[in-house]
Amino acid sequence: MKYKRILLKLSGESLAGDDGQGISSSVLEDYASQLGEIAGLGCELAIVIGGGNIFRGLSGTKAGVDRVKGDQMGMLATVINSLALESAIRNTGGRAKVFTAIRMEPVGELYSSDKVKDELSKGTICILSGGTGNPFFTTDTAAALRAVETGAEILLKGTRVDGVYTDDPEKNPNAVRFDTLTFAEAIERQLKVMDSTAFTMCRENNMPVIVFDMNKRGNLKKVVGGIKTGTIVSN
Repeated sequence: MKYKRILLKLSGESLAGDDGQGISSSVLEDYASQLGEIAGLGCELAIVIGGGNIFRGLSGTKAGVDRVKGDQMGMLATVINSLALESAIRNTGGRAKVFTAIRMEPVGELYSSDKVKDELSKGTICILSGGTGNPFFTTDTAAALRAVETGAEILLKGTRVDGVYTDDPEKNPNAVRFDTLTFAEAIERQLKVMDSTAFTMCRENNMPVIVFDMNKRGNLKKVVGGIKTGTIVSN
C-alpha cells in the first residue's frame, strides 16, 4: 500500500447513481464496501462529500435564493450525504464517524483536526461534512483544506470519469485525457475538475491530487496501492 493516510473527495452527484438526484442505495452500498476494504488494509481514510445530488448553492442563487443562504443549504446537504455514508459503512461492520464544520450535535461532532487525526489513527473512517463551514467556498476547497489539516499524503478525487480531460468527455467525444498535469497548467487551462481555489491550496501546500473513476470497482484500491490510475496533478 503506497499511501497510509488519504483524503477522498466524492461528489454528491455520484451518490445519486443513474437517478441523477437523491441517494442511490446500490451506489451507497458499493462505496461503503470499497471504503471498508481500504480501511481494512490499514489505510487511514478521511472523506469529504459534496451535496449536489440534494441542493447546490449556486443553482439556488439562480433560482432567487440568497447566496449565503444557498451555500448554507448546500452545507446541510453534505451532512445528509455524510450521515447516509456513515450508516452504510457501519452496516458493513466498519467504523465511521461524521464530523461537521458547524456545530450541530448530536448529528455529528464539531470538526477538529486533532480529533480527526486521533480517530484516523484508530482506524475510524472520518467523514468531514459541512464544507468549510463558510459560504462562497466549494466542497473541493473544503477537501483541499481538510487534506492539508489532517496530514493526508494525497487528495483523491473520485468522479464519474477516468481522469482529467481537455474538455468534458461526457459531452465531447474528442476530449483528450491527461496522464499528468501541474497545478499551474490546470489553473491556466481552466480545467473544471476542481476550482482554482482548491488547486491553489494544493499547490501551495504541495498536496498532490489524483482524479480517477470511483464508479469502476477496484480503482480506489489500485490508487491506494500505487497502481497508475486516472490523472495525477502535482507541482
